[in-house]
Amino acid sequence: MGARRKARECALQMLFAADVADPTRAALTRDFWDELSDYDADQATRDFANNLAIGTLSRVKDIDRTIKTRAEHWRIERMAIVDRNILRLAVNEFLFEETPHTVIINEALEIARRFSTFEATQFINGILDAIKKDLKENPPEEDKSEKKTDPGEKSRAKSS
Repeated sequence: MGARRKARECALQMLFAADVADPTRAALTRDFWDELSDYDADQATRDFANNLAIGTLSRVKDIDRTIKTRAEHWRIERMAIVDRNILRLAVNEFLFEETPHTVIINEALEIARRFSTFEATQFINGILDAIKKDLKENPPEEDKSEKKTDPGEKSRAKSS
């Protein structure tokens, strides 16, 4: 299993914990890596997992609105915890990471196969595919403060 998939799985587990216990962001990541994770991750994997989890939590209202546009007859709070958090992670990654959308969907489905049910993979695939099409037809306005930037870009901008 690749490091990025493992990071996504760890982020999912953090979101699950946040849904159940509602810890602070700092406690969530610290406790996950110190006590809950059975994965010995390198720092890059931890950083990616933490960024996905914290980014998703910080934007959850906007992400849920996006999911609601395609989750007909489903309220977010009625979805299985695992399924809604897989959707949240994927939509966060659609909107705020540079990962190709097809890769995000494939990763979400693989994670759903591991942590959820066969029916859930179909449900998740349908919603993510529809959101992917929506984003292709109507790309969101790019918010430079939200997108990841090259660290050197900030220093070049300051020196200009």
